[in-house]
Parts: sequence; C-alpha cells; structure tokens
Amino acid sequence: MSQTSRPPAATAADQAGATVLAVIPARGGSKGVPGKNLAPIGGVPLVARAVRACVRSRRVSAVVVSTDDPSIAEVARTAGAEVVLRPVAIAGDTATSEAAVLHAMDAHETTAGAATDVVLLVQCTSPFITAEEIDGVVAAVLDGGADTAHTVAPFHGFLWREAAEDLADDFAEGDSAYGVNHDKATRPRRQDRPQDLLETGAAYAMRAAGFRAAGHRFFGRTALVRTDPAKVLEIDEPADLQRARTLAPLLDPTAATPTRDDVDAVVLDFDGTQTDDRVLIDSDGHEAVTVHRGDGLGIAALRRAGLPVLILSTETNPVVAARARKLDVPVLHGIDRKDLALKQWCEENGIAPERVLYAGNDVNDLPCFGLVGWPVAVAGAHDVVRAAARAITTVEGGHGAIREIAAWLLGPTLAR
Repeated sequence: MSQTSRPPAATAADQAGATVLAVIPARGGSKGVPGKNLAPIGGVPLVARAVRACVRSRRVSAVVVSTDDPSIAEVARTAGAEVVLRPVAIAGDTATSEAAVLHAMDAHETTAGAATDVVLLVQCTSPFITAEEIDGVVAAVLDGGADTAHTVAPFHGFLWREAAEDLADDFAEGDSAYGVNHDKATRPRRQDRPQDLLETGAAYAMRAAGFRAAGHRFFGRTALVRTDPAKVLEIDEPADLQRARTLAPLLDPTAATPTRDDVDAVVLDFDGTQTDDRVLIDSDGHEAVTVHRGDGLGIAALRRAGLPVLILSTETNPVVAARARKLDVPVLHGIDRKDLALKQWCEENGIAPERVLYAGNDVNDLPCFGLVGWPVAVAGAHDVVRAAARAITTVEGGHGAIREIAAWLLGPTLAR
C-alpha cells in the first residue's frame, strides 16, 4: 500500500553512507521498437540517457547496466556504467526485470566485495528520467523508512474497460463497457474525485535484503514519489519514440547547448549547413552557392581557440574545396560513408568521437550523428535530423548557423 503515515526516522545504518546500486536492464532484442535501447533521443541513446541520470544522482554509489548486447555494453561503459553480461536464461522476451536486477546485484557485489543496502531498477525506456527523481526514490527508502518506492504522476483521466463476453449479462442490452475509476452515471469534477496516481515505470528503489527475500519490487511499505506528469513517457511503440524525439528539445534536462569544455573538435557538413542548400548554375554548367561571412568569422575563431575544424561532404564539387581553402581548414568531400571517414579522421587525430560536435542538416548526416557526442542540426534541417539532434541552432544553414555554434563554444564575442 502507499505511504500514508508519518515515516519513522532513518536508522543509523541509513544515515552512515548506505551503498546504493542502480541497475538498468537493457536487452538487445525488442519486438515493438527494434534496437530500442540504442535509439537516440536528443542525440543520446536511451541507455546512455538512463546511465547519465544515475551518474548525476547524489545518492547512487554505483551504476550497472545488465545486457546481452555488445553494442549496448559499449555505449553503457562510455556513458559511465559498469556492465554485467546477462545470461541467455534471463535475456528472452519472458524474462522479468526483477531477474535481471537480482543477477546484476549478485555480480556487482561479488566484484565489489561489499553488500548493497538499496538497489534501484531504472528503466531506460523512460527517456526523460532525472537525477532528482532517482534521488527521490532513494530518499523515500533511506530517509523516509519505506521498504520500496517508485515514481508516480498525478492522473486525472476517466478510465474505461470493455467487458469480457462472459460478463455481458451484467450490463444493459447492447452495453459492454464500464468505468474503472468512476461510476459512468456520475461525472464528478476533478477536484471532487480522489487523486489517482499513475506509475511512471521510470525508477524503483528497494531495500536489497527485502528484495532478495520477496523476489519482486513491491514488498513491505511502499512510498510514492511524485514526478512531473509532463515528462511521463515510456518507449514501447515506434510512435512513442517519435513523440520523445519531438519533446526532447523542450523536456530534455541535457538540452543545453555545448560549451568549450564539452567539445574537442568541430566537423561541418557543407550543403544546407554552411549554405542555404540552393545551387546557382550558369549556362556553362558551373555551380555557385551562397555562404555567410559570419560563418567564416566563426570558423576562424574556433581555429584560433585551438579547436580542430573539418568540412565533411558527400559532394564532389570544386565549390566545397574552394570554400575550405578560403577558410584554411581541411576538407573530405566526395565521401559516400561520412561516418566511416569521420571515425578514421578521429582516430588519426587522437580525438574521441564523443567529444566531437558535428553539424548537419539532412538524412545523410544521421550516421555521423550516431557517432559523435554532440550532433547538432541547423534550423530548417530535415525533421528526422532535428529529432536526432542534441542541439538545434536558431538560424538556418547559410544564414549564420556556424557562427551561432561558435558562439555557443566561445561565448557571444567569439573570444580572440
């Protein structure tokens, strides 16, 4: 049942630095949304978003991702988590989250040589989970005296259910639906109804010993930790993924633009990013494009600040090479697989891809978005590209978008 009485004072053990382990289950298989746990929201894979929230938590001692997928494991480690490889027996569609948490807790305790006081189940299918929510469920257990706690959001809707055929005789002729949380003959005002709370599925905290004994996440005294209903979204279907990508610029706690401390190199697409995506062709077939002088100033400022800059384009066009010469920056153009070229360039220059800002505007930029830590879309970019970006400029390509990015990194005066 939910917590209704005054919680007891925290025990001495609780107050003396309890060990809190966050476990994030992340299987490789997903029928509803293939590759779901690696799907980027705001430019960051779902599993990495969950890891980052746990790492930012003030009360989590260690973060473990339980997975059967090597790609998920690599992303999780990069984001700051330990990885426990899940055996086949608990990696199928019918495996429970509890089984994964128990296995991961056992593995972590064996490696760490210490017992866990509180274990968390954190779902990476909740893309907008925050460190504050995680701290909230931990506090409900350690400070509030609960055995278990989970996130909930206020819910005001009227729930309906269609009756099973064998119950049809209990309803009026032709009627087969009934109210779950209300009498359909009475429509009370919201303020006159009991407050319903929706389980968000984002974060659960449990006393480790009680969890081992019960084998499930709702034993003993349960505390409900309220969260912002505007951020409640679980990724179960492709439409959920699209909704999350649309909402990310508004709800993402990491949606702030990058600073110089976040980035070691800047890689720029050309057409539609440094130009307005239009091409002028004369009678001899010569092409010309329009660029923005402010972008040139921004790129020069980035170079003076010691940031490597690269132009990367699929087009084989003298205009691209000419612009690169004018800016005195290296260029790779006529590239079919921009992501492979970018990865090789990073390796040759000793730059970690997660420290790269890549600016683009169209679908051929998406593979590079999946490689770098700061995928940036210019305003006016393709909708799919905007959805996959971690940040979006306010001005369009060819109208000063690169200068805007330089201002993010170096300050509005483009420090000399």
